[in-house]
Amino acid sequence: MKNGDSFTSRPRVSAIALATADSSTTPALDRTQAASAAQFDRQSDRYGKSHILADTQDVAAALQGVPVPPGGTALDVATGGGHTALCLARLGWRVTAGDIAPRMLENARRLVEEAGRSLETKLFPAETMPFGDGSFDLVAARVAPHHFSSPEKFVGEVARVLKPGGRFLLIDGSVPDDDPATEAWLHEVEKWRDPSHGRFLSRAAWETLVRARGLGVERSELNPLKQPDLQWYFETADTPPENRKKVLAAVRTVPPRVRAALKLGEEDGRIVWWWPRLTLLARRSA
Repeated sequence: MKNGDSFTSRPRVSAIALATADSSTTPALDRTQAASAAQFDRQSDRYGKSHILADTQDVAAALQGVPVPPGGTALDVATGGGHTALCLARLGWRVTAGDIAPRMLENARRLVEEAGRSLETKLFPAETMPFGDGSFDLVAARVAPHHFSSPEKFVGEVARVLKPGGRFLLIDGSVPDDDPATEAWLHEVEKWRDPSHGRFLSRAAWETLVRARGLGVERSELNPLKQPDLQWYFETADTPPENRKKVLAAVRTVPPRVRAALKLGEEDGRIVWWWPRLTLLARRSA
């Protein structure tokens, strides 16, 4: 498969079994959650070993200097293809991976097990975590929260399931602070490209949410990250043809300020841009 490793030759029984096993404990999904579940279950085979998220240097760098306690437990929320979960396992964490899409969990488990690691998986939306208070030493969410229906509820759940002294790692696309024009343009384009998209939040907005739940911010920074060409994103999200036309029209007429903020341009006939990527590390008081 052009944009990821295909698992389509594998049986889909385990995904069905997983969904059935968890159906009694998984709450009903709201409209945004249901859209995300359908989108990522359908597109899960595009998130294999060759996906952009397979490069987890950002995770390792963000957690550098963070000790893994004996038997340290980590929760990877919205694990997708399982790349972050695998990185955490290699760093020494005992990892539980959660996702809203059964096929994503199936593929994540396979990825981690093929690397010789173990992984527990659980089907749930990020806003309702089926774990007791103080269950984990680390909660991570990487390049997924912009799909969540309620970042406020998500952060509340993170704070609840963290042990005292536990840490929260957030890595996600963002928008520049105090730049409503860029935020609005990017939101419209992303919704066209992938209707399951929620919204990118600014660094200031995430910091406010985290602190409101009693978590202290240890690190918070925006770093530009060059994105693959726009066609890659169209194929990964299976963007409908009419929406591709809207996105391309928006790119042609993008305001100069937005173009500069996102470094939007062409390279060898490919449309590329730079994502403001937020890395935020917070800690629950001990």
